Amino acid sequence: MGYYTDKNILIIGGTGTIGRGLVKKLIDEKPNVIRIFSRDEYKQFIMDKEINDNKTFRYLIGDVRDYDRVERAMNDVDVVFNLAAMKHVPSCEYNPEEAIKTNIQGMENVIKAAVYNNVDSVLFTSSDKAINPTNTYGATKLLAEKLVQAANFSKGNARTRFVAVRFGNVMGSRGSVIPLFKKQILEKRCVTVTDKDMTRFMMTLFQSVSLIMGAAEKSHGGEAFVLKMPVIRLIDLTEVIIEETCRKFDIDINSVKIKNIGLRAGERKFEELMTYEESEIAYDLGNMYAVIPNTYVGELNKYYQVKNRAEVGSYNSSDIMPITKKKIRNLLLNEGLV
Repeated sequence: MGYYTDKNILIIGGTGTIGRGLVKKLIDEKPNVIRIFSRDEYKQFIMDKEINDNKTFRYLIGDVRDYDRVERAMNDVDVVFNLAAMKHVPSCEYNPEEAIKTNIQGMENVIKAAVYNNVDSVLFTSSDKAINPTNTYGATKLLAEKLVQAANFSKGNARTRFVAVRFGNVMGSRGSVIPLFKKQILEKRCVTVTDKDMTRFMMTLFQSVSLIMGAAEKSHGGEAFVLKMPVIRLIDLTEVIIEETCRKFDIDINSVKIKNIGLRAGERKFEELMTYEESEIAYDLGNMYAVIPNTYVGELNKYYQVKNRAEVGSYNSSDIMPITKKKIRNLLLNEGLV
């Protein structure tokens, strides 16, 4: 029996790419119930028809912004995954008030409801854009991380452990450039690239699901876990997608153009996973790092005292050698994305 066996689980924002991947993995653990909480009834309808399991699954319409609904959804729940977010950078730039309501106030609602219901573990999905944020999306994720860290030390007698994981770009997720580029190649023979020198941390759906499940189970509470991810240059990814799509659909590769359109609102050329200051008190767990909040170093240092310290430095995608086009191609092919 594993940690998730016979547990009652709530996935907020459960109809998205990560939520659906998480569900497939959780089913193998034989939980008692999985509640899918989201505001999109059509996506819930589709998911229900695909899974077709009325014994394990419950579908709840609601918004993470609505505290009363979140509290009711969390009744008798053991583990909560908060995947709900406004995550598209330009949308958050042009609608900052809405991003605050979902990404910050929504997380605050989850924390209050979890303490009220004495949930065992709450996991929040953050982003590499939360590090030294230059846009609204990153700023809201940073503040939500701070709420998660503080919740561990202001929860009173509740048993709840609150933990965050920082994601890079998840390959093939909704809003990812991979399906967009394929669509542009097939329909327009022209791929629009924001900046050819842009670099990004990339992770597979399997890696993202394994990260959040492991963190929710094994955390002390208060940490931010960061997967060790490869860095990909945008132009290399673009060229591989063009090559593989043209090969698959028998398109003349010379007919496909690459158009540089410049950075979108709020975007930057590189991303960071961990600041220099964070690395000084972080731990290396093998395939990931545990980032310790400097406000609560003492208690977490005791928990991780047998682990190795992380190498001190700035974990910046512009300072790390990108993987080769061959490795990018293998990643995409193994994930069935091209």
